[in-house]
Amino acid sequence: MRFVVSGEFTRNRLLQVIVVLFVVYVALLWVTNAVLYFQKMGLSPSSVVDYYLGSEERFLQPRSFQGMVEISHFHLFAMGLLLMTLTHLMLFVPLSWNVKAIFVIVPFFAALLDEGAGWLVRFVSPAFAIVKVAGFLLLEISLAALVVTCLWAVFRGSNAAYAGFSDDGDEEDDE
Repeated sequence: MRFVVSGEFTRNRLLQVIVVLFVVYVALLWVTNAVLYFQKMGLSPSSVVDYYLGSEERFLQPRSFQGMVEISHFHLFAMGLLLMTLTHLMLFVPLSWNVKAIFVIVPFFAALLDEGAGWLVRFVSPAFAIVKVAGFLLLEISLAALVVTCLWAVFRGSNAAYAGFSDDGDEEDDE
């Protein structure tokens, strides 16, 4: 963190390389997340219902409680860690506090919505299938926005955002 506060971030090429490489890994995760999703289901609520509740036509068994617990166990840990790391980078991006808050809150909400909606479809009602689709799309959009914003911040080269000042020295509104 001292690299950002002291302004060293804009001069420390190795730190910038680390951020860029991390963001490249997140971009690859983003792509594989979409591939995995679309191999199992689509953007239609009926495909989500078939995946979670089973489909005789597609020879799909309903998702088991045990299987869903195992997937959720891994996803909750991995997404939490990924989002904590990726959204932490938003502290160093030269944007207003309100925009940063959106960049932090929306991905966490989207990840919980994406994970929880499958449970709702399977054990509450098929009507929640649209929530699963919305959660997936919101997660993908928010991850893409984080990736692009982090890359923009690295290549822009400003360190003023963490200190609470814009590049021209004016104090930013942190309300």
